[in-house]
Amino acid sequence: MPLNRASLGKSSPPTVTEVTREAIQHYARACNDDHPRYFDPAVAGGIVAPPMFAVVATWLPLISALTDPALRADLLRLLHTGQEMEFLAPIRPGDRIVATATIATIANAPGGEALTVELQAANQTGALVNRTRFTVLIRGRRVPVARVSPVDERARGIPLAVVTQTIDRDQTFRYAEASGDRNPIHTDQAVAQLAGLPGIIVHGLCTMAFVSRVVIDQVCASDPLRLKRLALNFSRPVFPGDTLTTSLWSAGDARGPQCFTFATVNPDGLAVIRNGTAAVSP
Repeated sequence: MPLNRASLGKSSPPTVTEVTREAIQHYARACNDDHPRYFDPAVAGGIVAPPMFAVVATWLPLISALTDPALRADLLRLLHTGQEMEFLAPIRPGDRIVATATIATIANAPGGEALTVELQAANQTGALVNRTRFTVLIRGRRVPVARVSPVDERARGIPLAVVTQTIDRDQTFRYAEASGDRNPIHTDQAVAQLAGLPGIIVHGLCTMAFVSRVVIDQVCASDPLRLKRLALNFSRPVFPGDTLTTSLWSAGDARGPQCFTFATVNPDGLAVIRNGTAAVSP
């Protein structure tokens, strides 16, 4: 049954997240991120959340929107294809984050239907801390998972940095608990295969968190507050145990935030992230 176009513009009820130091550090550990800004209260400015922690505060309204019976979205056929996040202000322990989700677009797409959910999160002062566009493909019932070709990096020139990271075997279980995203395709082999996947796959947002650390370490002088925007397309599933390689290039823009592009490949050189862009405050 197709998605219900009448759901366009519909918003989920706002949800409230009380941010704790424990939740921030639980999320950071689930992403293998030991940055002192997330753990050491003695660091100048105090503890802040990893930029990607915004997904914790927006998860409940997102899942509320996606599971609305009126929308008619089959989550077992859902593939997370794209994510764009703006980091507008830091999230800190003690913050009270109010988040909402709105069905922004529904359109026919190759292999199924594309759906975009827009998310907004504000703190207790009313200041926006995050804006997100979460894009998925609801696959047709007999459409296999798409396979993509290797990334050709030569056209972009020499990268600024090339960083290799390994996904732990238990990463999806830890990330599910820390993020709230307990979709069983990330933790249950049988359910993943029922959804047409070879096996358990890594959360797209977990992969994105790994990439965010590359950007922060390599072009933000290890300051997570300098990361202002991250956008990408997920082009192939990542599996527990995979070693990922992210290459980062300068896009250059002297008029505003520094701009960079990036791509991530799996051990076979196949793209798992394409069209990556990052904006960094100078």
